[in-house]
Amino acid sequence: MFLLNLPALEMLAWVAGFLIALSIHEAAHAAVANYLGDPTAKFAGRVSLNPLKHLDPAGTIFLLFMGFGWGKPVPINPVNFANRRTGEMLTSLAGPLANFTLALVLAIPHNLLEPGSTAFLFVQTVMFVNVIIMVFNLLPIPPLDGGGAVAAFLPADLAEPYRRNGPIFLFGLIAFDWVFGTSILWGILGTLINIVFAAINLSTTFGG
Repeated sequence: MFLLNLPALEMLAWVAGFLIALSIHEAAHAAVANYLGDPTAKFAGRVSLNPLKHLDPAGTIFLLFMGFGWGKPVPINPVNFANRRTGEMLTSLAGPLANFTLALVLAIPHNLLEPGSTAFLFVQTVMFVNVIIMVFNLLPIPPLDGGGAVAAFLPADLAEPYRRNGPIFLFGLIAFDWVFGTSILWGILGTLINIVFAAINLSTTFGG
Protein backbone atom coordinates (compact mmCIF):
# COMPACT_ATOMS: atom_id res chain seq x y z
CA MET A 1 0.00 0.00 0.00
CA PHE A 2 2.64 2.45 -1.16
CA LEU A 3 0.62 5.66 -1.32
CA LEU A 4 -1.75 4.85 1.53
CA ASN A 5 1.22 4.56 3.89
CA LEU A 6 2.57 8.01 3.09
CA PRO A 7 1.93 11.15 5.18
CA ALA A 8 -1.15 13.02 3.93
CA LEU A 9 0.69 15.88 2.19
CA GLU A 10 3.16 13.55 0.51
CA MET A 11 0.36 11.26 -0.64
CA LEU A 12 -1.50 14.28 -2.04
CA ALA A 13 1.61 15.35 -3.96
CA TRP A 14 2.03 11.87 -5.47
CA VAL A 15 -1.63 11.62 -6.46
CA ALA A 16 -1.57 15.12 -7.96
CA GLY A 17 1.66 14.30 -9.77
CA PHE A 18 0.16 11.12 -11.21
CA LEU A 19 -3.01 12.88 -12.39
CA ILE A 20 -1.04 15.72 -13.98
CA ALA A 21 1.49 13.42 -15.64
CA LEU A 22 -1.18 11.00 -16.85
CA SER A 23 -3.35 13.76 -18.29
CA ILE A 24 -0.60 15.48 -20.24
CA HIS A 25 0.75 12.10 -21.40
CA GLU A 26 -2.54 10.80 -22.78
CA ALA A 27 -3.66 14.16 -24.16
CA ALA A 28 -0.39 14.41 -26.08
CA HIS A 29 -1.00 11.00 -27.69
CA ALA A 30 -4.47 12.11 -28.73
CA ALA A 31 -3.41 15.56 -29.97
CA VAL A 32 -0.54 14.24 -32.09
CA ALA A 33 -2.68 11.47 -33.58
CA ASN A 34 -5.30 14.08 -34.52
CA TYR A 35 -2.64 16.40 -35.96
CA LEU A 36 -1.30 13.55 -38.10
CA GLY A 37 -4.75 12.80 -39.53
CA ASP A 38 -6.42 10.38 -37.14
CA PRO A 39 -9.32 12.04 -35.22
CA THR A 40 -10.36 8.83 -33.41
CA ALA A 41 -9.05 9.96 -30.01
CA LYS A 42 -10.38 13.49 -30.54
CA PHE A 43 -13.88 12.15 -31.15
CA ALA A 44 -13.51 10.08 -27.96
CA GLY A 45 -12.83 13.28 -26.00
CA ARG A 46 -9.22 12.40 -25.25
CA VAL A 47 -7.62 15.67 -26.42
CA SER A 48 -8.16 16.96 -22.91
CA LEU A 49 -6.20 17.68 -19.74
CA ASN A 50 -9.14 16.54 -17.63
CA PRO A 51 -7.82 13.47 -15.75
CA LEU A 52 -11.31 11.96 -15.60
CA LYS A 53 -11.08 11.46 -19.37
CA HIS A 54 -7.98 9.29 -18.95
CA LEU A 55 -8.30 7.40 -15.66
CA ASP A 56 -8.61 3.63 -15.75
CA PRO A 57 -10.32 2.17 -12.64
CA ALA A 58 -7.96 -0.79 -12.31
CA GLY A 59 -4.92 1.40 -12.97
CA THR A 60 -6.01 3.81 -10.24
CA ILE A 61 -6.50 1.00 -7.71
CA PHE A 62 -3.06 -0.39 -8.54
CA LEU A 63 -1.57 3.07 -8.00
CA LEU A 64 -3.01 3.30 -4.50
CA PHE A 65 -2.09 -0.21 -3.40
CA MET A 66 0.94 -1.16 -5.51
CA GLY A 67 2.65 2.16 -6.20
CA PHE A 68 2.21 2.11 -9.97
CA GLY A 69 -0.77 2.60 -12.23
CA TRP A 70 -1.91 3.35 -15.76
CA GLY A 71 -4.53 5.21 -17.73
CA LYS A 72 -6.96 4.22 -20.45
CA PRO A 73 -5.19 3.55 -23.76
CA VAL A 74 -5.78 6.27 -26.34
CA PRO A 75 -7.71 4.81 -29.30
CA ILE A 76 -6.12 5.30 -32.70
CA ASN A 77 -6.84 4.07 -36.20
CA PRO A 78 -3.49 3.90 -38.00
CA VAL A 79 -5.10 3.69 -41.44
CA ASN A 80 -5.91 7.41 -41.10
CA PHE A 81 -2.24 8.37 -41.03
CA ALA A 82 -0.68 9.54 -44.27
CA ASN A 83 2.36 7.45 -43.34
CA ARG A 84 1.24 4.65 -41.05
CA ARG A 85 4.64 3.81 -39.58
CA THR A 86 5.67 7.39 -38.93
CA GLY A 87 2.23 8.22 -37.54
CA GLU A 88 2.27 5.30 -35.11
CA MET A 89 5.82 6.09 -33.98
CA LEU A 90 5.22 9.81 -33.42
CA THR A 91 1.92 9.18 -31.65
CA SER A 92 3.60 6.63 -29.37
CA LEU A 93 6.48 8.96 -28.49
CA ALA A 94 4.26 12.02 -27.93
CA GLY A 95 3.28 10.96 -24.40
CA PRO A 96 6.80 10.49 -23.02
CA LEU A 97 7.93 13.68 -24.78
CA ALA A 98 5.13 15.61 -23.08
CA ASN A 99 6.22 14.26 -19.69
CA PHE A 100 9.82 15.20 -20.43
CA THR A 101 8.80 18.73 -21.42
CA LEU A 102 6.75 19.22 -18.26
CA ALA A 103 9.57 17.88 -16.08
CA LEU A 104 11.97 20.29 -17.78
CA VAL A 105 9.64 23.23 -17.15
CA LEU A 106 9.13 22.21 -13.50
CA ALA A 107 12.88 21.93 -12.99
CA ILE A 108 13.13 25.73 -13.21
CA PRO A 109 11.02 26.49 -10.10
CA HIS A 110 12.50 23.38 -8.47
CA ASN A 111 15.89 25.08 -8.60
CA LEU A 112 14.53 28.43 -7.43
CA LEU A 113 12.34 27.38 -4.51
CA GLU A 114 13.63 26.98 -0.97
CA PRO A 115 14.78 23.36 -0.51
CA GLY A 116 12.61 21.55 1.96
CA SER A 117 9.68 23.94 1.64
CA THR A 118 6.20 22.59 0.90
CA ALA A 119 6.20 24.15 -2.56
CA PHE A 120 9.65 22.72 -3.31
CA LEU A 121 8.63 19.20 -2.27
CA PHE A 122 5.39 19.38 -4.25
CA VAL A 123 7.14 20.54 -7.43
CA GLN A 124 9.87 17.94 -6.93
CA THR A 125 7.31 15.15 -6.59
CA VAL A 126 5.33 16.17 -9.67
CA MET A 127 8.58 16.48 -11.62
CA PHE A 128 9.76 13.07 -10.42
CA VAL A 129 6.45 11.38 -11.30
CA ASN A 130 6.69 12.77 -14.84
CA VAL A 131 10.21 11.36 -15.18
CA ILE A 132 9.03 7.98 -13.88
CA ILE A 133 6.16 7.82 -16.38
CA MET A 134 8.41 8.97 -19.22
CA VAL A 135 11.18 6.45 -18.56
CA PHE A 136 8.82 3.55 -17.85
CA ASN A 137 6.84 4.15 -21.04
CA LEU A 138 9.97 4.33 -23.16
CA LEU A 139 10.85 0.71 -22.38
CA PRO A 140 10.71 -1.12 -25.74
CA ILE A 141 8.04 -3.55 -24.56
CA PRO A 142 4.41 -3.45 -25.79
CA PRO A 143 1.97 -2.13 -24.72
CA LEU A 144 4.32 0.64 -23.53
CA ASP A 145 5.03 3.55 -25.86
CA GLY A 146 8.58 2.44 -26.58
CA GLY A 147 7.21 -0.92 -27.69
CA GLY A 148 4.68 0.80 -29.92
CA ALA A 149 7.39 2.89 -31.57
CA VAL A 150 9.51 -0.21 -32.23
CA ALA A 151 6.57 -2.26 -33.50
CA ALA A 152 5.68 0.47 -36.01
CA PHE A 153 8.87 -0.29 -37.94
CA LEU A 154 8.88 -4.08 -37.70
CA PRO A 155 7.68 -6.27 -40.57
CA ALA A 156 4.06 -7.33 -40.11
CA ASP A 157 5.00 -10.97 -39.40
CA LEU A 158 7.19 -9.80 -36.49
CA ALA A 159 5.14 -6.84 -35.27
CA GLU A 160 2.02 -8.92 -34.55
CA PRO A 161 3.63 -11.45 -32.17
CA TYR A 162 5.76 -8.66 -30.68
CA ARG A 163 2.63 -6.70 -29.77
CA ARG A 164 0.79 -9.82 -28.60
CA ASN A 165 3.54 -11.19 -26.36
CA GLY A 166 4.86 -7.89 -25.01
CA PRO A 167 2.19 -7.49 -22.30
CA ILE A 168 2.73 -11.08 -21.15
CA PHE A 169 6.46 -10.45 -20.75
CA LEU A 170 5.97 -7.09 -19.04
CA PHE A 171 3.40 -8.21 -16.48
CA GLY A 172 5.27 -11.46 -16.00
CA LEU A 173 8.38 -9.50 -15.07
CA ILE A 174 6.40 -7.26 -12.70
CA ALA A 175 4.78 -10.32 -11.09
CA PHE A 176 8.15 -12.10 -10.78
CA ASP A 177 9.68 -9.12 -8.98
CA TRP A 178 6.67 -8.87 -6.67
CA VAL A 179 6.41 -12.59 -5.83
CA PHE A 180 10.11 -13.27 -5.36
CA GLY A 181 11.12 -9.90 -3.97
CA THR A 182 13.63 -9.25 -6.74
CA SER A 183 14.26 -5.87 -8.37
CA ILE A 184 15.04 -6.77 -11.96
CA LEU A 185 12.70 -4.24 -13.54
CA TRP A 186 12.99 -1.56 -10.88
CA GLY A 187 16.77 -1.97 -10.76
CA ILE A 188 16.90 -0.94 -14.41
CA LEU A 189 14.20 1.71 -14.14
CA GLY A 190 15.49 3.21 -10.89
CA THR A 191 18.92 3.85 -12.35
CA LEU A 192 17.54 5.39 -15.55
CA ILE A 193 15.02 7.53 -13.65
CA ASN A 194 17.68 8.95 -11.33
CA ILE A 195 19.99 9.72 -14.26
CA VAL A 196 17.26 11.48 -16.24
CA PHE A 197 15.99 13.39 -13.20
CA ALA A 198 19.51 14.59 -12.36
CA ALA A 199 20.20 15.55 -15.98
CA ILE A 200 16.97 17.57 -16.29
CA ASN A 201 17.60 19.27 -12.97
CA LEU A 202 21.20 20.10 -13.86
CA SER A 203 20.18 21.51 -17.24
CA THR A 204 18.11 24.20 -15.50
CA THR A 205 20.67 25.12 -12.83
CA PHE A 206 21.73 28.46 -14.21
CA GLY A 207 25.15 28.55 -12.72
CA GLY A 208 23.67 28.83 -9.28
